[in-house]
Amino acid sequence: MNQLLPPAARTALVCRAAMRFCALRGWAPVQEVPLPNGRRADILALLPDGGFAAIEVKSCARDFLSDGKWPEYRDYCDRLYFAVDTDFPQELLPEDTGLVVAAEGAEAALLREAPAHPLAPARRRALLLRYATLAAGRLAALSDPAGFSALRAALRVE
Repeated sequence: MNQLLPPAARTALVCRAAMRFCALRGWAPVQEVPLPNGRRADILALLPDGGFAAIEVKSCARDFLSDGKWPEYRDYCDRLYFAVDTDFPQELLPEDTGLVVAAEGAEAALLREAPAHPLAPARRRALLLRYATLAAGRLAALSDPAGFSALRAALRVE
């Protein structure tokens, strides 16, 4: 990937490739998912078996080294992956996480499968409700942006 791009542009490219990676595997990815612990997963994907994969997108080594909150995502997924570009120093990433590498364009390859650490059934159910509500709300906002904005404003006032 182009090292001359600013980190935000690199992040966007890696995120797009990771989203496509998910879709091609039959996963249902949603970006920027707020978690109950106050963190935000870059991508949370519902897997065909009903499990969840969290994908943490990193644009560069500095992005990874300055962000120590990623272990807190494990409590809200069955599998944890990092998505990086081809220039990222992969030796920095923990071996007990999956690894998705974005190439030129919007393609990505799985270099390492994430080990499974199954969620408790009650947590999975709560996470599924959160995921579904967020995804449905975003879909509704796409079809009726003005109505969704009015609803959000009304909820903030109450």
